[in-house]
Amino acid sequence: MAERLNYVAASPRGMQAFGAVHLFIEQCGLPSSLVNLVYLRVSQINGCAYCISTHSRDLLNEAFSIPKLILLQVWRDCGDLFSEKERAALQWCEALAHIGETHAPDADYQAVRSQFSDKELADLTYAIALINAYNRIAIGFGRGPDGSFIDFSAP
Repeated sequence: MAERLNYVAASPRGMQAFGAVHLFIEQCGLPSSLVNLVYLRVSQINGCAYCISTHSRDLLNEAFSIPKLILLQVWRDCGDLFSEKERAALQWCEALAHIGETHAPDADYQAVRSQFSDKELADLTYAIALINAYNRIAIGFGRGPDGSFIDFSAP
């Protein structure tokens, strides 16, 4: 897909506002690997090439488990590969990413609520909402994957 608009150049203050929320999430106390895991899963659901490349790279840079990265789309079928806390966060992020269909079921809320404090749950939900917004912006304006992610020419 060809880039339709350089949205950062067109409205830098708008992107700065999103950046302020992003900075808050980075400093809120949630583990960055958990936040990036949720960012990646929501981006997979939404089909955002730019965010998938960005958050996969972020997880790899954090020495995140390669099996978890590979199997993220099928996390429900992976037994205890993902921790109980990760599974609750993934279940919640999927419910919110598909909110028009799921309406955030009580069972999903109770699962995540059992693993996170009030503040953590609020911050996790802000992170999920933020990546959904970023996905819509990047997809809407045709932003493709970050070219520095992987050198596919290497043997």
